[in-house]
Amino acid sequence: MSTTRKLWLGLAALLTVSFAVLLWVGRVVHQQAPPLPTAVLTSGGQTLYTKADMELGRQVWQSIGGQQLGSIWGHGALLAPDWSADWLHREATTMLELLARDEGLGPYASLDGPQQAALKSRVMRELRTNTYDASTDTITVSDLRAHAMEAVAAHYMSLFSNDPATKKLREDYAMRDNTIAEMPHRRAVTAFFWWTSWAAAAQRPHEAMSYTQNWPYEPLAGNTPTSTAFLWSIFSILFMILGIGLLGWHHAVHGSEEKPAMPPLRDPLADLKPTPSMKATAKYFWTVLALFLAQILLGATTAHYQVEGQQAYGFALANYLPYALTRTWHTELAVLWIATAWLATGLYIAPMISGYEPKFQRLGVNFLWVCLLVIVVGSFAGQWFAVMDKMGLQYNFWFGHQGWEYTDLGRFWQIFLFIGLMLWVFLVGRALWPVMRSKGESASIVGLLFLSTVAIGLLYGAGLMWGEHTHIAMVEYWRWWVVHLWVEGFFEVFATAVISYLFMKLGLIRVHTATVGVLFATIVFMAGGVLGTLHHLYFSGTTTAVIALGASFSVLEVVPLALIGLEAYGTWKRQHSAPWMARYRWPIMFFVAVSFWNLVGAGMFGFLVNTPIALYYMQGLNLTALHGHTALFGVYGMLGMGLMLFCLRGIKPQAMWREGLLRGSFWSLNIGLSLMGILTLLPLGLLQLRAVLDHGYWFARSAEFMDRPLIHMLVWMRMPGDIMFAIGALLIAVFVASLWLAQKPQARANAAARALPEGAPPARAEAVAETV
Repeated sequence: MSTTRKLWLGLAALLTVSFAVLLWVGRVVHQQAPPLPTAVLTSGGQTLYTKADMELGRQVWQSIGGQQLGSIWGHGALLAPDWSADWLHREATTMLELLARDEGLGPYASLDGPQQAALKSRVMRELRTNTYDASTDTITVSDLRAHAMEAVAAHYMSLFSNDPATKKLREDYAMRDNTIAEMPHRRAVTAFFWWTSWAAAAQRPHEAMSYTQNWPYEPLAGNTPTSTAFLWSIFSILFMILGIGLLGWHHAVHGSEEKPAMPPLRDPLADLKPTPSMKATAKYFWTVLALFLAQILLGATTAHYQVEGQQAYGFALANYLPYALTRTWHTELAVLWIATAWLATGLYIAPMISGYEPKFQRLGVNFLWVCLLVIVVGSFAGQWFAVMDKMGLQYNFWFGHQGWEYTDLGRFWQIFLFIGLMLWVFLVGRALWPVMRSKGESASIVGLLFLSTVAIGLLYGAGLMWGEHTHIAMVEYWRWWVVHLWVEGFFEVFATAVISYLFMKLGLIRVHTATVGVLFATIVFMAGGVLGTLHHLYFSGTTTAVIALGASFSVLEVVPLALIGLEAYGTWKRQHSAPWMARYRWPIMFFVAVSFWNLVGAGMFGFLVNTPIALYYMQGLNLTALHGHTALFGVYGMLGMGLMLFCLRGIKPQAMWREGLLRGSFWSLNIGLSLMGILTLLPLGLLQLRAVLDHGYWFARSAEFMDRPLIHMLVWMRMPGDIMFAIGALLIAVFVASLWLAQKPQARANAAARALPEGAPPARAEAVAETV
């Protein structure tokens, strides 16, 4: 049996088993999710909240931005509190004050140590005791807790209104006045917040941990790390060391079995004639740059809200573009422009691979681009109407704001995008079909490229697996199928296959080497990538199985990054393989940057927040944002830029490339991203981590902590990195524009020749032509 066939069988077996286990975990999550009761009653039988209240509250919360304004169970925005952690702390402290008053002891803070310890014990017991009765489907709370709940609810109803008493807090949280206009809706939101905090403290039946694995860290509620978190953190590190050792052994044994390919004397793609559909992808790359620039502007606006609350340099921006909306668009655009670059690459490279232009392919490419614009404009408009409270709850789920980070689009727009992806799969597949059917030497790598295309299209469909009232634990389960498996999973396979094929087409690596390398890389990545999805779900109302599997397999995602330096060096060397490779210098340099940020952003900063015990304290802090920024743009964004430049080299083969613009863009983007992390996200995240350890999770996300001068200074320190990054984006936009707007190369050469004295040598003429 050939090596290629063995690898195909191994990959098929791996994916079958991994997805079977992932689906089994989903079944367990569904069965053991925290119960949503019919009613919450006092011990005297009074109804505090009903299930309808809690479901309505979740709808309202989603319509105002959901996870884009604060967070729930650690998932969401970094500004404004985690509402479940904040409610839990406020309820606990209110109960302590009420107990101290009822005992006639005076304010709680004035009590001595033994008195405070006695009251803490009573409050802890009250919060951790699970009073859910499955036979009646109700939760019963004491009168003491009911009074505390009413006090905390009153605070939140004031906060989400335009009450002057909480105006300063709204500014600190970057919330606009009257975030929720109707009083019944404000009351309903408090029901939802309370339920999320109840699940965070109440112990699971027959277990010594809460439904959220004792997250968040809250000593007053007895929420401390579980033994499970410690145990599987240790084992995950051992698995990582073993994986790195095995990968190093494999590289030592098989890494140099085949001699490197001898590059051809001239560029194999020099005579490539772009087909009409290949040329039509140019508009996608223009769209990529427009979305990228818009994302940067919205990112700067979102960051500025951290220091000026509801305004931007005195202008009341929150009245028109509130924080929840700018952050929604910022995160969505990050995925959209990167995905657009990769989708365009698929449409460009498919006819290039096969040499076949299917009938009406150009029409399909153009139609898909129009659909993309309609989805972006339509979904963003719907989200504005939702967050500004101009769209009723009746239509919000379908056309407004779903409230789930990275999957915020209304359901109608989600379905539209899914159909668009299916069209993309069809367009790429029909162009690749002649090669796959030929069973030639490159059929395997092209087949893997097409299968990754199919997986990209189908896995986005996971975002359609929940409904408006699906349990939040199950929404999180399916949401991470999209965010992790779609963006971080099969797009990675697609990119690996594309890059390997390009180097193979250029004659820099042999067909067999490329095929085996891509299949092996896919197996190594997917070994941790599929079940590694579960590390996002440690504290989302899931069970111990999620921690065990998530910790064990997600750490394997770090394993291939151990040898990333070798990959980076190999990629960098390829630009010197032949003189004509200078044409591809900057696409290759962006591929080298991908390797660097894979090591730093995905590897080092990813492992920082990967293990259960680390994420227990760091989830939803700026350390997770550090990983997110450096991995999402550093890896996937840089890759999108490199693929775009390669495609543009073929679309405009005779255009003069302004190397200075690309050089400036490359270094500005990389330096700007580095400064963003080093000057702000890393130090701010470390300060928050210390605040969590000293005072509890609520404090690190509180206005009291985030409103400190030091924190404001660190936020302002983002400006150098942001400006440098924006300059890099503008430079690459100017470069792309120059490919269409600049003089033609022959006109440049003629102008250069006229500028030279008679008899000047050709070499000097070429040098002058480069600078004209």
